[in-house]
Amino acid sequence: MTRGLERGANVSGNNPGEHRRTLTLRDVSEASGVSEMTVSRVLRNRGDVSEATRERVLEAAKRLGYVPNKIAGALASQRVNLIAVIIPSLSNLVFPEVLSGISQELEETGLQPVFGVTNYSAEREELVLYEMLSWRPSGVIIAGLEHTAAARAMLENAGIPIVEIMDVDGPVVDSVVGISHKRAGLEMARAIVKAGYRKIAFLGTKMPDDHRARKRLEGFEAGLAEAGIELVEREFYSGGSALLKGREMTAAVLARNPDVDFLYYSNDMIGAGGLLYCLDSGIDVPEHVGLAGFNGVELLDGLPRKLATMDACRREIGRRAAAIIAGHSESGLIGGERIELTPVLELGHTIRNR
Repeated sequence: MTRGLERGANVSGNNPGEHRRTLTLRDVSEASGVSEMTVSRVLRNRGDVSEATRERVLEAAKRLGYVPNKIAGALASQRVNLIAVIIPSLSNLVFPEVLSGISQELEETGLQPVFGVTNYSAEREELVLYEMLSWRPSGVIIAGLEHTAAARAMLENAGIPIVEIMDVDGPVVDSVVGISHKRAGLEMARAIVKAGYRKIAFLGTKMPDDHRARKRLEGFEAGLAEAGIELVEREFYSGGSALLKGREMTAAVLARNPDVDFLYYSNDMIGAGGLLYCLDSGIDVPEHVGLAGFNGVELLDGLPRKLATMDACRREIGRRAAAIIAGHSESGLIGGERIELTPVLELGHTIRNR
């Protein structure tokens, strides 16, 4: 006799579009011929269960497609084996590499990353963080140091490891892994000045919401000031990073300021667009106009000329952050860890070699 369905359960027929009721421990128990308690012990990898029984239970669960309810199983500990990872964008090629580093480090730990995207909005970050913390994750990895007061309060009182990533220029909640963007901008400015450029413009996207790009600009201007130089112009765009936008911004700046001899971009994607515009327009790069971006995106290695940039250590940032969450940190610290990585300046073929 078919067992009755619990109230609220979904029923199904044979149509693919219809939903079946949720499988329970009882279903696995009946399919494997052992008690529900034994099934529970096997699926939680606990208790004294013979290998033959264990294999029978696991085979039945796999055949049925049964997935344990870890939320219910976590009620006693108030935690699930999920790591909340909050980033500003997936269209920006930087962050998929960060996520790859996180996933690689967590591979053998039993911890699973769950990703949320904020679109560079502090208010959106607050909402994403609230939802993710409501699931009681085992840790949080979050991009950036700037948060709303409510988001910071949630992070400070979450009672779990928190790792802020990408940036070290500012106060942190718990642990931090990143680079100094002010230092990156400063070093780029010094390299440009050393190469003899003097009429310099900055082109940036997601300004001012991209705090890391803002800090690079601050460091860049400080580096120019050392040589008594000020920016000729700043061109900002509120949208995302794209080759087309880089072309358009470059054309606009050079039309208004034909004596500009260097263009510093907030990221490689718009920098690549600028490079393609210059080459298509017959502009001598790097003798007449030099160019530089930021991030060291490998996707752009196939450009006609290698764009000057800085490798932002993004995969290593993800790996080191995940190691802190998983308790694999090289320092052995539990919380309060600060890891500052050093980006590598790559002059490429768009800065004069002097």
